[in-house]
Amino acid sequence: MSGEQKLDPLVPRVREMLYLDDDSDDQLLDSYVKAAQAFVHNAVGDDVNGFYDDATVSSLVEVAVMSLAGTYYQNRLAISSAPNHDVDLTVNSIIGQLRGLRDSFAEKEDKNGV
Repeated sequence: MSGEQKLDPLVPRVREMLYLDDDSDDQLLDSYVKAAQAFVHNAVGDDVNGFYDDATVSSLVEVAVMSLAGTYYQNRLAISSAPNHDVDLTVNSIIGQLRGLRDSFAEKEDKNGV
């Protein structure tokens, strides 16, 4: 990959999840992974008390990012003039969990008077 940017470590895992046989779409997948990471972090909120470093949280974030990146890849082209709004239940479910966990981490900060 000389001259190219380094791919996010989740790209091979997303490729495997999508059953892609080669790495020809890795740059595209990398863009989708980065967009999914931004989406999840924006939907959940800023880091508080090392929230994103917690092992449980980071695992949930990883699955949400992979799922959303896969959804972006699979639905990258519009083939209908009618609007279609797919709901990614995996991502929505995980974001709900992460928001609750983040509130718990924020409460720790409030209790510590920080």
